[in-house]
Amino acid sequence: MAVAQGSIFTCTDNKGRRLTSDRPIAECTDREQRVLNSDGSVRQVVGPTQTAEEKSIADEAQRRRQALETARKDAIRHDRNLLNRYPNERAHQKAREGALDTMRKALKSSEARLAELERERKTLQNEAEFYKGRELPAKLTGRFEYNQSASEAQRTLVQNHRAEVSRIDAIYDDELARLRKLWAGAQPGSIPFALPASNAGYP
Repeated sequence: MAVAQGSIFTCTDNKGRRLTSDRPIAECTDREQRVLNSDGSVRQVVGPTQTAEEKSIADEAQRRRQALETARKDAIRHDRNLLNRYPNERAHQKAREGALDTMRKALKSSEARLAELERERKTLQNEAEFYKGRELPAKLTGRFEYNQSASEAQRTLVQNHRAEVSRIDAIYDDELARLRKLWAGAQPGSIPFALPASNAGYP
């Protein structure tokens, strides 16, 4: 505590004694102390000194208040940005289609490649019929192995692309539900957020 020159501290301790000092009074750390000017007028009132536990509790409460205030301001900013970006549902749908377009093209390409690999595998199986009961040539075996590994890779890509399409759609669904309330007149920052779908990169 900074003490201005000429300050006078005064308090009544737990025994009823009125104490005075030119610095904070140790006997009154658990109670209010008055800081007087040299003419006897009250400059300020100092509250009880907090214990370590009390200070920790107070600090945690302050951190929570600050976190809530930061979240409130972030929510207001987020909603205002949404309204600026999407003045109506048509604009939002256009953005959704744009975000989905690349992923749908990638999905279509992977599905086409998987179908092509399946046709190649049937061709290889027909060739293998000529060697029934005999060991397959190394070249044909290698082509089978390549086809299998390439097919597995494409199946994984298809699954990933489908999951990404669903993820993007879910993000836009949540966003649209929020926007409809804002368009209807809800104040920015007043709408609780739904449990978020991961929105890395979108929109």
